[in-house]
Amino acid sequence: MKALCWKGKNKVQVERVDEPSILNPRDAIIRITRTAICGSDLHLYDGYIPTMEPGDVLGHEFMGEVVETGPELKKLKRGDRVVVPFTIACGQCYYCKHDLWSACDNTNPNAWMMEKLYGYSGSGLFGYSHLMGGYAGGQAQFARVPFAEVGCIPASWLRKIATSTLETL
Repeated sequence: MKALCWKGKNKVQVERVDEPSILNPRDAIIRITRTAICGSDLHLYDGYIPTMEPGDVLGHEFMGEVVETGPELKKLKRGDRVVVPFTIACGQCYYCKHDLWSACDNTNPNAWMMEKLYGYSGSGLFGYSHLMGGYAGGQAQFARVPFAEVGCIPASWLRKIATSTLETL
């Protein structure tokens, strides 16, 4: 598949990379149909975020269609259209149970790096350095979404919220 990869300070390039696969029974694979570039992507591009490695797939905000699900997923199914925010959350830890998704204790395998650098850790983030877990981002044709039923927001649900909000105006 093709993906936008970080190659060094002020250098990105579209490259062919391996397609993602299901690694955990709560994963989903998303075929990305839309993706966004965020202001914080400039921090990566400009070389301000440590632990980026050449070849890292960028992009931490995307949407698309579910093409594969892990065996433990009950709510998501193939063909569902979803929006995926940058934060990766487990849904089970203290922080997730209190809706503090960006502080999730279970999704950043490199939490020790963040704790050493900043004095605390945060959750894993898509496409945002190995400091934040080293997860491949959404500037690609496909992405693996860990804990997909926590991290994928069904587009139909968003449509309902938008409609009810407009009706109250």
